[in-house]
Amino acid sequence: MTRKALPKVTVTLDKIVGGGQALATEDSGRKLFAWGGLPGETVEVQLTKKKSHMAEGIVTHVLQSSPNRVSPKDEVSYLSTSPWQIMNLETEQHYKAALIEEAFELHDIILPNPIEVYTDNNLYGYRNKIEFSWWWDKEKGRLELAFFKRGSHSKVPVEGTSLAQPVINIAAKTLRDILRQKIDLYTSNLKTLLVRCDRQGRVVMQLYVKEPDFAQLTESDFEHLKKQANVIGFELIFSEPKSPASVITKKLQSWGKTNLTDTALGIDFNYATEGFFQINLPVYEAVLKEIKKWIDPNTPVVDLYSGVGTIGLTATKSCLTMVEPNKQAVIEMKNNTVKLGREKSVKIISSTSEKSLDYINGKSIIIVDPPRIGLHENVIKKIMTEKPKKLIYLSCNPVTQARDLTKLLDSYKISFHEGYNFFPRTPHIEHLAILELIR
Repeated sequence: MTRKALPKVTVTLDKIVGGGQALATEDSGRKLFAWGGLPGETVEVQLTKKKSHMAEGIVTHVLQSSPNRVSPKDEVSYLSTSPWQIMNLETEQHYKAALIEEAFELHDIILPNPIEVYTDNNLYGYRNKIEFSWWWDKEKGRLELAFFKRGSHSKVPVEGTSLAQPVINIAAKTLRDILRQKIDLYTSNLKTLLVRCDRQGRVVMQLYVKEPDFAQLTESDFEHLKKQANVIGFELIFSEPKSPASVITKKLQSWGKTNLTDTALGIDFNYATEGFFQINLPVYEAVLKEIKKWIDPNTPVVDLYSGVGTIGLTATKSCLTMVEPNKQAVIEMKNNTVKLGREKSVKIISSTSEKSLDYINGKSIIIVDPPRIGLHENVIKKIMTEKPKKLIYLSCNPVTQARDLTKLLDSYKISFHEGYNFFPRTPHIEHLAILELIR
């Protein structure tokens, strides 16, 4: 039975909301969340989801355009990766500041200063990591790189993305062309392709597949990747097909050097291809410089959610405790600590923050950079019990950051805050808050 297509509707968009979409109110009173439009525009929207009280959709035609609209660089695929390619930078900065303000107002917090959003004005070519999907073009009979279409399970073929550093797109297309010569009948066994590069333009790749007996690449394939795209390492990985995520079930093949090294504030950090490391290093360095200003060099520091150690190891040279649950990140953190000769001043805890509460104390500065869900409830309770004099909170989700701060502001004041545009052309925003003890 063929599903009946949802209708198109014409609306005037009112404002940008937390998820990054534009909001309109239909004549019926139903709220409509639309990608691809800007406030003030009258647009035609193809609905992708419809309920009695709300609907979602994609703008298919702009009837009355906003003066802030610009043409997207990735006309075919921008909605998949960076739906804010349609607005100029000034407008993007305005809405990102507004989203931070809205997140804190939602929790009845008025930030002490006007919200500033730092940007290095580099809107494209900033990403050092991209994950591609795959798509088989039946008409042309060939393999294509692809992204998922926003709001659907279908895919759009691409030649890369303008967000990526150029060498990433070159490497992805080079591997695609190699696979085109090898794969036809079992293309469905391909899952994803993860491509990462460092500031020197060295590339590592991981090809995730759905079958453990997938055909391996040859030495000549690797030499071609090295020559054409400066690929220094490659891994072929079987990933459990039932999992939608690209998880490592078993490594089937490994060639070359499969991790990278990058520099942040003059310190080299090793990290694995699939491991957590910042996507936009120039903007991240601006955050690290600001954090460093608030660190007393003689005060011990506890760095929770520490990854490979970039914040803790750049912020202080004194007594440092770093807590991280990811085993691969802990391995790289230990390597980074040894390279700096700081084994005696650094303690590394391989555990979750909520299971490492004994390291939170009133004599240390606490740094937190949690995932989008924010701080664990027990971490907040321990902070309020021990009352460290300073808490440095970097967040990739101002909504959960504001929620956490409502539980801390009885004893703390916000001495500094600033937004950081880590991901230009997208709705994502990071926010730094410095809290100091008042009682």
